[in-house]
Amino acid sequence: MTPLVMIRHGPTAWNEEKRLQGHQDIPLSEDGRKLVSNWQVPSPFNQYQWVCSPLIRARETAELLGAVSLQVEPRLMEMDYGKWEGSRLQDLRRDLGREMAENEALGLDFRPDGGEKPREVQDRLKPWLMEIARHGRPTLAVAHHGVIRALYSLATGWSMVEAPPEKFQRGAMHSFNVAEKGHVSVERINISIAPK
Repeated sequence: MTPLVMIRHGPTAWNEEKRLQGHQDIPLSEDGRKLVSNWQVPSPFNQYQWVCSPLIRARETAELLGAVSLQVEPRLMEMDYGKWEGSRLQDLRRDLGREMAENEALGLDFRPDGGEKPREVQDRLKPWLMEIARHGRPTLAVAHHGVIRALYSLATGWSMVEAPPEKFQRGAMHSFNVAEKGHVSVERINISIAPK
């Protein structure tokens, strides 16, 4: 088993406005930078191999956390929300009504207009997980909410139709184990890295 720890990037202005960011390259907000500067990754996790999404909000978070020899991993890019990027979920639900409700009820096969399904996010994560298993190096990845949800679904069989069994907290690490052939399981969710 190879340890894999996931951390969601710090807040951006779009997070604060509850806008879908997807592939939009939005930096951390000033408040987000201050928040992340107070987070602390405990030893031995900070000695893991550090990787991050290519989006600036993930890179900034990793750097503020003290990432050593940071590697950029394109497969950790946030889910593509297509034409919905910049929109707020509550507005989409209001404007699209039943169409949106039926789409969200598809869970892993939910697809934003012109975007990517969570199942497709899983498909791009699987080869990366196999590489982690093959190399056997404990890994810490700074990524995105949609990526962490897709990974959690792979680990637990959660269909994404209903709310997740555990809510992912900001300012927390989520620990997984990667077995042979890239099979992933949950070790522990919501390990706080925020100050007490």
